[in-house]
Amino acid sequence: MSFFSRIFGDQISPEKDLNFKFGRYTDAYKSKLQYEAWDSAVALFEEKKIIEAYKNFFVYLDDKEEDNIHWKQEGDQINFEIYQGSKKINGWVNSKSMHAETKVARSNSMNVGYLRRLVEVNYDLKYSRYGLDDDNTIVLVFNSLSIDGSPYKLYFALKELSTQADKLDDLLVDEFQALEAIDSAPIIELSPELKKVKYEYVTSEIKRVLSHVNSDAIFAEKFPGGIAYMLLHLCYKLDYLVKPEGFMMESLERIHRLYFEKNKKRTIEKNKILLKEFDTLLKRTEEEFQKEFYDVTCTFGITTAVGHNKVAAFINGELHNMNWYLDNKYPEAALGVPGYIVGYCLFNFAVPVPVREYFHLFYMITEQQYFKSIGYVNTFIKKNGKVEHRKIKSKIESIAKKHKITYPSLSPKTSILKFSSVAEFARSYLLMIQELDLTEI
Repeated sequence: MSFFSRIFGDQISPEKDLNFKFGRYTDAYKSKLQYEAWDSAVALFEEKKIIEAYKNFFVYLDDKEEDNIHWKQEGDQINFEIYQGSKKINGWVNSKSMHAETKVARSNSMNVGYLRRLVEVNYDLKYSRYGLDDDNTIVLVFNSLSIDGSPYKLYFALKELSTQADKLDDLLVDEFQALEAIDSAPIIELSPELKKVKYEYVTSEIKRVLSHVNSDAIFAEKFPGGIAYMLLHLCYKLDYLVKPEGFMMESLERIHRLYFEKNKKRTIEKNKILLKEFDTLLKRTEEEFQKEFYDVTCTFGITTAVGHNKVAAFINGELHNMNWYLDNKYPEAALGVPGYIVGYCLFNFAVPVPVREYFHLFYMITEQQYFKSIGYVNTFIKKNGKVEHRKIKSKIESIAKKHKITYPSLSPKTSILKFSSVAEFARSYLLMIQELDLTEI
């Protein structure tokens, strides 16, 4: 029984009463009002109505569910605060110029190591730059003349500044003892119980997959592709379900980069590198893990918005690779393929909302025990391994119904689903998603 169930009993609704954040924040899902505000900002800027343009620009950025931006006009100037992870970006814009900055970390002493790192990073930045203020605090700064600061430029400049600072602060503090953290934006602390659940899930899943890989050296040698699917599936599901910050988040991103890096390494060599990365994660203490389990408010996403045709093409190009593993009784490797597909899409793309919800449902089914441990009570797979087809079909149809107004042709072909095993279901489920008609009104 989960700790939520012990407190509240079994009446928790997984739909209404639990409000956990999953996956990477994206700013691709904006309202009609926000898109209209963007169009107005662009038009007003071209008319040289700078302040009115910027007011509409901030309406475009404003995510009501996140409470991510605060701004106020004072005469001919707009002062603003933007939240991105643990960073608060302070700035102002007026008819002549604009300025934005955020504090990254405080320096207790000068150190060639981190100073060199900042110089190297500055070389790659397009809009902003790192520096030290009078208090020896590392700051990231952007400024520009307003006449050059179109909504397009301002968006990408603030995105670079916000995401760069939020990513680098934890890494710098973790690597250099001369630096101390400055969490200028409020973070949302999780309960000790939930942190414990996340820690146990991360470590148990890494140990389980590594044990499975290491227990069959012949399979790992002959079928490195199957091992790669399993490892990448593990990487992406930990990123989506646990949503870590700091070192662990960077480790998962590094695993992704290392595998897809264009070099002459064979798959079997890349697998060994990934195994070492996961092994390094396992060596971290529970305290080190738990300090990176918290929720944050965001303004900018790092995933790329794509249409369903991109998702469908990706499924079509990868899903058939699970057939051999399924037919030859390697269910772990077989399930790694659809798991990889779902995880890769959520890690890299801002997919259409219905697809995101169907991908989330995939995890609710295949990672049922984790969801139960954090308080969800729906059971999609029985203890005997039987897949609950009625519950799953009902959930699929409820998602389609919710989005019918925007996607009137959305009618999932649940008739093609197979329920003989979790792996068979996963294959048929991805085929169902591939065939979705997401034509908008």
